[in-house]
Amino acid sequence: MSTILIKSAQIVNEGKITTSDVYISNGRIEMIAAEINHPADREINAEGLHLLPGLIDDQVHFREPGLTHKADIWHESRAAVAGGTTSFMEMPNTVPNTLTQSLLQDKYDIASQNALANYSFFMGAANDNLEEVLKTNPRDVCGVKVFMGSSTGNMLVDNERALEQIFANSPTLVATHCEDEATIQENLAIYKEKYGEAGLTIDMHPLIRSAEACYISSSKAVELAKKNNTRLHILHISTAKEIGLFRNDIPLAEKLITAEACIHHMWFSDVDYKTKGNFIKWNPAVKTADDRDAIVKAVLDGHIDVIATDHAPHTIAEKTQAYSVAPSGGPLVQHALQALLDMYHEGKITLEQIVQKSAHNTAICFQIEERGFIREGYWADLVLVDLNKPYTVTKSNILSKCGWSPFEDHTFKSSIEHTIVSGQLAYSKGSLIEYGSGRRLLFNR
Repeated sequence: MSTILIKSAQIVNEGKITTSDVYISNGRIEMIAAEINHPADREINAEGLHLLPGLIDDQVHFREPGLTHKADIWHESRAAVAGGTTSFMEMPNTVPNTLTQSLLQDKYDIASQNALANYSFFMGAANDNLEEVLKTNPRDVCGVKVFMGSSTGNMLVDNERALEQIFANSPTLVATHCEDEATIQENLAIYKEKYGEAGLTIDMHPLIRSAEACYISSSKAVELAKKNNTRLHILHISTAKEIGLFRNDIPLAEKLITAEACIHHMWFSDVDYKTKGNFIKWNPAVKTADDRDAIVKAVLDGHIDVIATDHAPHTIAEKTQAYSVAPSGGPLVQHALQALLDMYHEGKITLEQIVQKSAHNTAICFQIEERGFIREGYWADLVLVDLNKPYTVTKSNILSKCGWSPFEDHTFKSSIEHTIVSGQLAYSKGSLIEYGSGRRLLFNR
């Protein structure tokens, strides 16, 4: 492995910003000091740049195997690295659904050949695969995913006994998609009766997949977790009402119940459906500006613990269908950090808070081994950003296989200059270094 010397970087790490050099050897951060003069294979002049731990995205859908017309691990991991995300955790609603240990291993085998970023994959839970779930190794699998609401892939777990058994016996963290299916179906029936299926429109999405549907399901998950002493992580909180389910009065490492916010729920609101249409159709739905603002506040005050993307590409042809048939989800991983940096420029979040919520806390939540911090001895997963170099999203610079972004034509105020993954330079000034620098994540469990 090559050695890298980063000179004069503004390091954003563990609540502080300091100027230091960083020396990387054998994939790891060997030294952090005011001045380092070791010879290196590559030297990066980081004067005027900020050095952050690479983002760790705990929720992506890279669509491989089975849905590779939309996305695949090779394309989406390239997009991740170009955006400063150095590690990802991918969801089980691929085809076939990841419901056996053998199918889970198949995904790891693909990533070992094709992933430019570090990787882990969730084991999928269903109504009838508890035996397979219990075989999950907490040392090298990020968690077990439970869909407590149907979404892309229809992996709904709605059997009460199955839910109870999963929450009581899961060998590792349980991550949930929480929307109450009965409430959604009742709402959908009301709107269909009133407008007919052809009359359903995107602005109805947050009313059909309502705040109440989210709260009913999230509160049920919390109740099950408390009853069974489960390590629960609720994904993509989308409503103000759900925030009260979570605590901010104890250290993160002591929490058994944690929560995630996603970029789209922190950025968009229901007024954006007028211009973005199905391209911001997600499950759970983007809701009101009040919900959005409450989520941002909850991220900052500690009720919500981590920031992720729920990156979930579909083709343009799929997204331009009528609302009732267009799938939910969209590509976000390439522009997540830039979106957060825009929020920094607007005074909504600090650089230290971005790092805390998108790297440090994700590592703490999942007990990731030796990643998520800029520390001597840790793996070198790093991103250098220029806070004052504008970057416009265009079709020509979108790396996700689907070829579109909800941020298309937006000019971000900051740019990603270099990304280092497991000690290897994987992205530099607009160019990807095309070899598999990604490694399998390990967990201290």
